[in-house]
Amino acid sequence: MKIGFIGLGAMGRPMALHLQAAGHELHVWARRPQSCAGLPATVHATPAELGAVCSVVFTIITSSADVEGVALGEQGLIHGMAADSVLVDCSTIAPDVARRIAGKLAEKGIHMLDAPVSGGEQGAISATLAIMAGGDAAVLERVRPLLEKLGQRIVHVGPNGAGQVAKACNQMIMVAAIQAVAEALRLADAAGVDPAKVKQALAGGSAASRVLEIMGQRMVDRNFSAGIEARLHHKDFGLVLEAARKSGVPVALTASVAQQLNALMALGMGRDDTSSLLRVLEAR
Repeated sequence: MKIGFIGLGAMGRPMALHLQAAGHELHVWARRPQSCAGLPATVHATPAELGAVCSVVFTIITSSADVEGVALGEQGLIHGMAADSVLVDCSTIAPDVARRIAGKLAEKGIHMLDAPVSGGEQGAISATLAIMAGGDAAVLERVRPLLEKLGQRIVHVGPNGAGQVAKACNQMIMVAAIQAVAEALRLADAAGVDPAKVKQALAGGSAASRVLEIMGQRMVDRNFSAGIEARLHHKDFGLVLEAARKSGVPVALTASVAQQLNALMALGMGRDDTSSLLRVLEAR
């Protein structure tokens, strides 16, 4: 199968390579041509050109505006993709934008799944991502063999936009947990207790979690080099708060964590790891 891939960053590049390694013919486009260096792929000049030769196109890029531009812009996928082809957007964007893009593509007979992923760079490398899909269930089944090359848990959440709602919920829980770990280890340190020993003790009880294991260890080691850059979680929390506002749902804890992310950004740590929430607490 001829597979298109747009978004060759820390997660996108290994995802694209998994698809190529599975025997598919890989086609790529990137705003920065250097992102394509070393890939066993055909490089195209525009998204439209890429879309014209691919039956399935994956995107994983930063913002709602970016996805909308790549899909619907002047040289966007909509001007190249054939009827009955499929766009699988693995980005984290606003649910209403996902629905709008899907609606515009549907007018041309093009299918879309909003299929954001969770698991970070390591999950992309190890092909163990969680994939939460919004869109037509029959379309998901058509591309499931491709998604199975990228992740271990693939859930059809509902119609277009539902995948993005699920991803918003994921981010709410995950980043709140990172903040909780930061506060716990900051308290331990301020009380004169070794944070590494506290983390070790907590890992054997009810507080044990993947966030405690990975992000807690980053905090103990003071390794704040980016796994996922904090600026991306800051962007995601903007989407979460807007979705909550539109739905009329109170999200007091999420709003508090968003303020901590705002402080992190103000301290110039946006390109560091989100475990830097510990340093926000230390700066006070």
